[in-house]
Amino acid sequence: MVEYQQKEHYGIGDLLEIVRLLRGEGGCPWDREQTHQSVKSDLLEETCETIEAIDLGDAKLLREELGDVLFQVVFHCAMEEENNSFTFDDICDGLCKKLIVRHPHVFGDVRADTTDDVLKNWDSIKMKTKGQETYAETLESVAKSLPALMRAQKVGKRAARAGMDFRTAQDAIDCINAERAELENAVANGDAVNTEEEIGDLLFSCVNAARHLGVNAELALNASTEKFIRRFSQTERLVSEDNFAMEELPIEKLDEYWDKAKKTIMEEKKND
Repeated sequence: MVEYQQKEHYGIGDLLEIVRLLRGEGGCPWDREQTHQSVKSDLLEETCETIEAIDLGDAKLLREELGDVLFQVVFHCAMEEENNSFTFDDICDGLCKKLIVRHPHVFGDVRADTTDDVLKNWDSIKMKTKGQETYAETLESVAKSLPALMRAQKVGKRAARAGMDFRTAQDAIDCINAERAELENAVANGDAVNTEEEIGDLLFSCVNAARHLGVNAELALNASTEKFIRRFSQTERLVSEDNFAMEELPIEKLDEYWDKAKKTIMEEKKND
């Protein structure tokens, strides 16, 4: 058991010390065994839970989830501190310097009266500070670990800065139809490898259309997935009320229940 003075209220210094104690001699066996690789998925999970708290508009839950994200940051930092690589202060120092450098319209004499001006300055400064000399390098720097839709939308946005983009949203939508035709051709030819490629192209074209229409593709797909789950749940309930099991019914009959479930949900929304 390690000695630690318990308090009524704790701050960031206490969090740093507690993590050091967990990782130190006599601390927690599990915490001491962890590496960046072993807990990297936890950072993603905690971030997703934070986003869910935001979507729910739950301030109490948000406070808790932000704490969990902060713990992940401090935990990873502690590992590097043990290797004499960097400290939490170094992280804060680098972040503060970056914010000051990328906001010359606030901390310098550069003028930026609109959000567009700010973003243009930000992109230019970011390329300089990261040593990126070509637009291709900005595309390559988009993290491969991002969710696929999010990464595709970000890559498309950066390509647009170089002028490589559809002129209108309609052009982007027309591309969806073209990619769909290529997919159907690949399927008709029984070409499995090309089918996978064409599905990818179709998804990418949908993301480009979403970007032109001001839609976040990641959020849009999540919303559609939630909608599917609600309708599936309602469909299953209706089937059960008629003393059937879903797996026993043909797809034609399930489609009928699906349409009924869809109408039921729409009516419930109207009555809310």
